[in-house]
Amino acid sequence: MEKVYAYDTTLRDGSQAEGVNFSLEDKIRIAQKLDEFGIDYIEGGWPYANPKDNLFFQKIKALKFSHARPVAFGSTRKPGKNVKEDKQIEALIKAETPVITIFGKSWDLHVTDALKTTLEENLEMIYESVEYLKKYVEEVIFDAEHFFDGFKANPDYALAVLDAALRGGADWVVLCDTNGGSLPHEVQEITTKVREKFPEARIGIHAHNDSETAVANSIMAVLAGARQVHGTINGIGERTGNANLCSIIPNLQLKLGYEVIPHENMKRLTELARFVAELSNMPLPRNMPYVGESAFAHKGGVHASAVIKKAITYEHIDPELVGNRRKITVSDLAGRSNLIYKLREFGIEADEKSPELLRLMEKIKDLEKEGYHFEAAEASLELLCKRHFGLVKDYFDFDAYRVLIAKRRSDDLPTSEATVRLAVEGVDEHTAALGNGPVSALDRALRKALEEFYPTLKDMQLVDYKVRIINESAGTAAKVRVLIESADPKRKWGTVGVSENVIEASWIALRDAFVYKLMKDEEEGT
Repeated sequence: MEKVYAYDTTLRDGSQAEGVNFSLEDKIRIAQKLDEFGIDYIEGGWPYANPKDNLFFQKIKALKFSHARPVAFGSTRKPGKNVKEDKQIEALIKAETPVITIFGKSWDLHVTDALKTTLEENLEMIYESVEYLKKYVEEVIFDAEHFFDGFKANPDYALAVLDAALRGGADWVVLCDTNGGSLPHEVQEITTKVREKFPEARIGIHAHNDSETAVANSIMAVLAGARQVHGTINGIGERTGNANLCSIIPNLQLKLGYEVIPHENMKRLTELARFVAELSNMPLPRNMPYVGESAFAHKGGVHASAVIKKAITYEHIDPELVGNRRKITVSDLAGRSNLIYKLREFGIEADEKSPELLRLMEKIKDLEKEGYHFEAAEASLELLCKRHFGLVKDYFDFDAYRVLIAKRRSDDLPTSEATVRLAVEGVDEHTAALGNGPVSALDRALRKALEEFYPTLKDMQLVDYKVRIINESAGTAAKVRVLIESADPKRKWGTVGVSENVIEASWIALRDAFVYKLMKDEEEGT
């Protein structure tokens, strides 16, 4: 297997995504996770740009990476400045990383209009910066910014830029599609020409996703001879993002036979993607290839039936190879195979011809017709199935709830108060609580009633609440669907409620969230 080097820029390019703001601790934790996964280069940031990046490079000196090489990022010297006196070049050296990456302009338009210097001066800036840095570090990588646009406009000059970097001693020259406007066939053709011009050079690719071809562009560059691939975890980055390493790595290794990371680490890919999604506060799209929750989900009855018999009928790889799992959903589109598969997941064995199974299927389809949505609320589905077969006990006997919302002229916001009446093991409970809103008040009142009997409920919290109008044309009589996501230290789960009344829909989803937690704790003996 021929080696392709994975270069991660999540901590630098990825952090430039709108809404992303990594703390110093976040950056250190992500760097450690990337190293464990087997990434070859971890670009930590720009030492000259901000104090946080300076601290990061100080902190990682004490870390012992088992595989990755940390990288400091910066630019060539400024026009008209002595390289030895350039503060930014000095900051790169002070970072004391084994690898430094610098970028330089390869599009003549940028040289004359952005840098406001001559084409000749730009070549000297690149050559002198690389040559000077090579005296201080083991490896210098040169990012040819806007290379593909530059090559299309003036191929001779774009190639002269690479030549200057290589003469200066650059270990890698990386072709950057900085504006993300190139298409796969262009990237392949241009990378091939670079390979022919510099047959001994080590070439990399750095793609952005503005045309939604960053992954394809990266793969085509590798097929044309590039052996270093830049990208970010989950493709986060400025504008529409960078090339997504979570797709590039399995495509190169599982489909094309290159060695990118240690083979045994591939099963950590989904875990890594979700880890970075959490720390970046950028939710992982459900339909993201390889690592998304729906990447191997099957909803249609024909699909599910075929996959259960032979996975390759509708799956391009075994999901376990990348640490993901197959998911068979149950909905009004589902067939008997979907339901049998889900029941087995829930620990229930049922004969596919049994009347009980048929009645359960009809019940699910009727509920979906009313507006229930079990794909995003598997906890409610599991409770429905287990209740149908008499496998869920009554943890409490509900009597009544009441929600009051009041606002006085002097109040900035309305006040919500909920009252709950129920019984647990024959003991009547009547509790009331205030909340930030009606659902928050209901949650607190229910907890107050139950925590004395079920202390593990203290570990549970509501993490998300969504309301959807189902039949908008009905106006104020429209039904609403409420989805609640809950979590404890061991798991996350979703529950659903549907009603013409948003409070009632919320109560149904909230009640199921509590019952599911209690059922799972009992099943696991906690």
